[in-house]
Amino acid sequence: MTNATNIIADALKPVLAESVQLYVLTQNVHWNVVGPLFQPVHALTEEQYLELAPAIDEIAERIRTLGSKAPAGLAAFQSLGDIADGDENAAAEAMVKTLSAAHHQLAERIRPIIGQAAEAGDEVSAGLLTDRLTVHEKAQWMLNAMVA
Repeated sequence: MTNATNIIADALKPVLAESVQLYVLTQNVHWNVVGPLFQPVHALTEEQYLELAPAIDEIAERIRTLGSKAPAGLAAFQSLGDIADGDENAAAEAMVKTLSAAHHQLAERIRPIIGQAAEAGDEVSAGLLTDRLTVHEKAQWMLNAMVA
């Protein structure tokens, strides 16, 4: 494993951690949202967590393909990621805003790694991350449109 490969694998670990944290946050909103926004938020968050589950696996498998171990414990995810737990008692608009901010945070984490991977000649990781960036930017737009 080259130094560049190590760097990309290590950069993917926080992406994996925050993807898991975002999955849990999305589930929190899906399960606990109430009020007039219930139906659209419940439906959208179901689409989002169903999309996230295989993406998490893909990111972990990419880390393994690069020759590193994928972090897999809650403590590791907490130490590597910065997406906070949601408040199951928050109002629907606040939940949506929190979820939007989490997608933005993950997009901002991903953005510089795309260039890093491309510079290292790792087109597979760059492509994977570009696809993830697209998903998170779109999710953020959709969530923001709900509470505009």
